[in-house]
Amino acid sequence: MAEHGSDEPSSRTGSPDGEGRVSADRPLLHQRLAVRELIDTELSYLHMLRLCASDIRSRLQQLPQGDLDVLFSNIDDVIQVNSRFLHDLQETASREEEQVQLIGNLFLEFQEELERVYKVYCASYDQALLLVETYRKEPELQREVQSIIEAVVPQAGPSGLSFLLVIPLQRITKYPLLLQKILENTAPDASAYPVLQRAVSALQDVNTNINEYKRRKEVASKYTKVEQLTLRERLARLNTHTLSKKTTRLSQLLKQEAGLVPRTEDKEFDDLEERFHWVSLCVTEMKNNVAVYRDNLEAFLRFRPQEYDLDIPGGPVVQYCSLMRDLQLQAFPQFQRLEGLVWQPLCSLAKALAGPQNLIKKRLDKLLDFERVEEKLLEVGSVTYEEQEARHTFQALNSLLVAELPQLNQLAVRWLGQILCTFVGLQRDLAQQALQRAEGSLAQLPHYHLSETAFRKLVEDTLGQTGHQLRSFQENFEKVLPPPTTQPLLPGAERQVQALLSRYGPEKLYQVTSNVSGAGTLDLTLLRGQIVALLQNKDTKGNSSRWLVDTGGHRGYVPAGKLELYRVIPSQEEVKGQEWPHKDSRHLTPEPTPAPVPSVPAVTQAVAVYPFVARSSHEVSLQAGQLVTVLEAQDKKGNPEWSLVEVNEQRGYVPSSFLARAPGPALWGWSLPS
Repeated sequence: MAEHGSDEPSSRTGSPDGEGRVSADRPLLHQRLAVRELIDTELSYLHMLRLCASDIRSRLQQLPQGDLDVLFSNIDDVIQVNSRFLHDLQETASREEEQVQLIGNLFLEFQEELERVYKVYCASYDQALLLVETYRKEPELQREVQSIIEAVVPQAGPSGLSFLLVIPLQRITKYPLLLQKILENTAPDASAYPVLQRAVSALQDVNTNINEYKRRKEVASKYTKVEQLTLRERLARLNTHTLSKKTTRLSQLLKQEAGLVPRTEDKEFDDLEERFHWVSLCVTEMKNNVAVYRDNLEAFLRFRPQEYDLDIPGGPVVQYCSLMRDLQLQAFPQFQRLEGLVWQPLCSLAKALAGPQNLIKKRLDKLLDFERVEEKLLEVGSVTYEEQEARHTFQALNSLLVAELPQLNQLAVRWLGQILCTFVGLQRDLAQQALQRAEGSLAQLPHYHLSETAFRKLVEDTLGQTGHQLRSFQENFEKVLPPPTTQPLLPGAERQVQALLSRYGPEKLYQVTSNVSGAGTLDLTLLRGQIVALLQNKDTKGNSSRWLVDTGGHRGYVPAGKLELYRVIPSQEEVKGQEWPHKDSRHLTPEPTPAPVPSVPAVTQAVAVYPFVARSSHEVSLQAGQLVTVLEAQDKKGNPEWSLVEVNEQRGYVPSSFLARAPGPALWGWSLPS
């Protein structure tokens, strides 16, 4: 009894100690439960991601690949990062005493990687939801998609794709809550407490940065759209709000130009913009050059002399024709890969740069709004909600451009470099194929055994001799042909021309060679043959391709290339008088048109325009500029394409198109006295 009595108080006194121990162990128990919840939910989450990436995505093959890329975005990157994170998380269980601190350090270690992959997924989430909504408008497609999801993930229910797509967003936002739960059940004096605090703050920053990145992307997608609007559509979009914004921006810009308000300087962005400008310029220049190259290549491939009878027997011509046929059938079709390997990627690159170019332009507008709001904030101390939104929009645009322009510039330069390397590679392959196929033919050519130096000298001598012959022919031809002519005057234009002549003199008169349609306010619309007076041979900007002229009633600009000097020709009566007439009495008639004649009248003098080598006894050879006598302007069958001529006491046929009339005793453009 005594022993029993003595045990009773000890049991009563031990009961409060037991309750204290239970009370002290309760936070530790809750902490372990929170850690277990973190690991178990991470395992379940990763399993669901793998189902989406493997089973569901592979079964949705009826959807276009572009739709699948939008729906599942970078889910493979998310799986890769979270797989490593789960592995390291499970490894902490082996060190139970330090597990909580290890978990905190693990989150700090994965902070940047989690932000990198989840911000991309979250930024494309809204676009994925839009696709899901379009599927719901097609009942048959929606039923197929829903049946696939229910077969793989029955718990998805009627939400289907929406249930799966939102899981990564829910997970990244739940990490700070799970860490906070562990932190609340950790003693403040524990060594893991400050680590968990930093981890909670880091994951909150990750979510904040993801939201900010998502907002920047939404702003960018709004302003990167490049719309080709007509003038009517642009005018239809104008309203009082738009006009007010544009007026305010213009006022801000004018004040900056006048030095009344300071301009915001951002050297970092200015350097990035300048580099982007040069990259865009290089892409545009190369695209233009490749376009010209493609046109020239197409014209070259259309020209196939080997398919025609050149009437030149044997020798190098036959070898050339054989080689060209081989190249046309084998080498050149391979080179036409240029379209898919160079031209299309270049167009895609130019198209990819159009959005950022538009975004940079929009940034300037938003910068003007931002500067105006900052001025008001300094003066008044408060701004409206709309002005605050304009301020945030500029900050989002500027931050996005500063963050992504360096990567864009690097990718564009790398892309352009790859296109250039591909183009050079195609050229090299074509040259190698041409040389290989021409190797047998080249051995039979007369100059094959010459050294490179001797061949270069032969080419230079031949080109020099040919150039001398061409200059000689040009001099002879200029002596034979009459001076250039002008177009006939328009009916009833004599009085207007007389007025211009008396006012400006003959050296200022020009005639329009083709119809001119004025595009600008100061441009004139003129008809072919109209006479104008030159006032200035350049416009206000110093452009010498636009001339200022006077029509006698209006003044304006016309293209200089469509004007030629008008020559005033005296009348027959004035020539008879053998005296120079007064300006107002000049007879205004254009000069006759010079042209080589296809057929020349019989028994007349003509000049050989081109050299001709006789190929039979019925023909006669000619030298360019040689004077001949035309006996008959046709052959024996009446064909006017051949003329019978006499030259150097030899008779024979020559092509009529090789002849031009010899100059007669009368001067071109003047009428002789009868």
